[in-house]
Amino acid sequence: MKNQQYSQPIRTLLFLVYVFLIFLTNRLVFGQWLPFASGKGLWFYTGLASLLLGNYLVTPYFIKPVDAISYSVVSIIALYAVNEIGGWDVFENILYYILLIYFLIIVVISFLQIILKDSKSEITQRWSNTFRVILEDFGRPNLIFSPLIVFSIIVFHRDSPKEVIGVFLAWLIVVIIRPDEFIFGLYIRMSEIWSEIQTLSVYGKLEAIQSPNLVLISPKEKIVNSGSIFLIKNANAYTTMGIGLDCIGFGDSRYLRVFEFEIPQGFKARALKSAKMLPENRVAKFGNPEEFKEGVDLLERLKNLIGIVSTDTSIERLYFEVLKEEYLEAGCLIQVKVKNQIVVYQVLDGYTKEEIVYQKTTHGFIRAQAQQIGIRDTNEDRFIPAKWVPQINTPVFLVITQEYKTKINDIGHFPFSDYSVSIKSINQLVTHNTAILGILGVGKTMLAIEIVERIMTDKIKVLCLDLTDQYSDELKDFYDREVESATIAKLKRIGEEGKGKVEQNVEEGGSVKEFAEAIRSEITQFLKTDDPRMLKIFNPSEFQVWRQDSKLFKNNASMASLTPTEITQIFSDAVLSVCQDMGMTDRARVCIVYEEAHALVPEWSSVAAEGDKSATSGTARAILQGRKFGLGCLLVTQRTANVTKTILNQCNTVFAMRTFDDTGKTFLSNYLGTTYSNLLPNLREREAVFYGRASSCENPVLIRLNDREDFLGAFRKEYPPPELQSSHPEEKPERELSMDEDDEIPF
Repeated sequence: MKNQQYSQPIRTLLFLVYVFLIFLTNRLVFGQWLPFASGKGLWFYTGLASLLLGNYLVTPYFIKPVDAISYSVVSIIALYAVNEIGGWDVFENILYYILLIYFLIIVVISFLQIILKDSKSEITQRWSNTFRVILEDFGRPNLIFSPLIVFSIIVFHRDSPKEVIGVFLAWLIVVIIRPDEFIFGLYIRMSEIWSEIQTLSVYGKLEAIQSPNLVLISPKEKIVNSGSIFLIKNANAYTTMGIGLDCIGFGDSRYLRVFEFEIPQGFKARALKSAKMLPENRVAKFGNPEEFKEGVDLLERLKNLIGIVSTDTSIERLYFEVLKEEYLEAGCLIQVKVKNQIVVYQVLDGYTKEEIVYQKTTHGFIRAQAQQIGIRDTNEDRFIPAKWVPQINTPVFLVITQEYKTKINDIGHFPFSDYSVSIKSINQLVTHNTAILGILGVGKTMLAIEIVERIMTDKIKVLCLDLTDQYSDELKDFYDREVESATIAKLKRIGEEGKGKVEQNVEEGGSVKEFAEAIRSEITQFLKTDDPRMLKIFNPSEFQVWRQDSKLFKNNASMASLTPTEITQIFSDAVLSVCQDMGMTDRARVCIVYEEAHALVPEWSSVAAEGDKSATSGTARAILQGRKFGLGCLLVTQRTANVTKTILNQCNTVFAMRTFDDTGKTFLSNYLGTTYSNLLPNLREREAVFYGRASSCENPVLIRLNDREDFLGAFRKEYPPPELQSSHPEEKPERELSMDEDDEIPF
């Protein structure tokens, strides 16, 4: 029995007992309690005392190179302090130099091991491991201080038989006999005998094996408790351990399912001895989970065990049989081991199932479906896809974490956990276009406003075409209302002045041309690098822009005002034109936000006026061509079916929120898969399925979006709004926005 099995208090107590023993030896042999300060005290203060200190307090488990150095240096100093080289004979001098060389070799080997241990060279690593193995034996306190004690007996005590016998017996008892180990070992062996008699009454019979790792037991007891630890001996006399999961069946066909695991190394001898008393195909209770949990992952995480992997599992999709439903619901995360790596999945659905487990006994259960998220990379805060499937019957653990706290890079988190999800690349979110889709009042606009703020922080300018007038309120710290109000007033005046302007050339009548030129001039100035403004907001429904609708007749012609869709095209074309003049780039320059996109870029079947068809096509063409010139869009709509699919199909990143219409679900199933699209009608407010090029996850994920106040508290602390150059006039009073007003169309 080795002293590393003792607890720290026990080791301290034994150390004190042995110290008292060597003080007593000194008193009996030398006639005084305190050791001599000369060579006659060498055995005491650098021998047994240092040896005991090392064995029981300093290095009770293993020797590190620094420990071997300290022991050897202490011994070298002690030898040098008591040396009498001039007065010793040849034999004593030889012993002195042999010990000195031995200690120096230990010091050198220790330093070499420290220097070489981090080397990348294979041959150097082999030498480092060789030195480590040498130190594990020759650097121990026993093999450093014992030669010192023998040296002291030969050199300083050989003329006194009493001193030789006394010091030798003290060394023999403390180093060789070790009465504490004898007594402790005897106690353990006796307790094992009696514990076997108490615990090895047969609990039940092994009835069936559901390979791998699962067995069925028919218990003798009427009351069966899951969570008990069992010793299992099968027909081949092979012994394993297991833990009870759940009871299935009823009456005489009642079985306890037990999950098998390897016997922990520290309990192997005890378990194999106990198994000799157990008949084949029988099971006995063998302790409790707390006793064996160290080193057994299943037992360490037993409270989080919720199921076992079931059939039909694939790389992307996991099915598992539910054992415990307490905290389980759609959206929560689970963990499963795949090739010794922890893979995270998200629970999406559940089904009731029934199967025959043994003969005619049926077993009804709930089968859950989960989608792979991946292997968590904590360094880069993302998930890497796993490339293989877990074994059937592998334990499934629920991820139970502390309350989530919003972090600046997070767009949201997985429900019921603190695992966060972030936008991997703001640049790609813009250049490859993004869509936010969902019904009225689920938080689309608040998500869009958060994304807009993140875009501006990344030095990308934003042009919002907003029919709700919410952006100017929520982003007032970025929006120079005084300057922009003057700009909007000027644009309104240009548009309205065209009502009476008729020309022989129809194209020159009205105010379309002048309005478009004014817009282009504003965008040109806005996109200049020396312009500090990052945000411009326009409501296309506020402008009255007139188009001559017929040829001149008697100095008169019919006029028509442009629709918001047609005005949207003017803005989109102007931004594209300015970006093209600036040249191609792989870096985003500007993002156009289409709020209430079903009214700004409608599908052809949903247009309010015939001219909206060509206008939508023009806007779509601008977005299609814009990526090479740093132009992208953020599209926000509550009606997926009514938005032009030409733009929607170009959105490489999607936030899909609650939706009910079949057209929207069918369209999104092409992006997300049917499993996630079927979840959409049941999503809560501020929940979304997030997927695409800009996501930190490779697969679709169901996330809980940031709350507005939590986001502002975390994000603006790190990225405060810029100081606007102009002073602000009195602003209109703030008003509380209800969720129902989130997506209201103002016409």
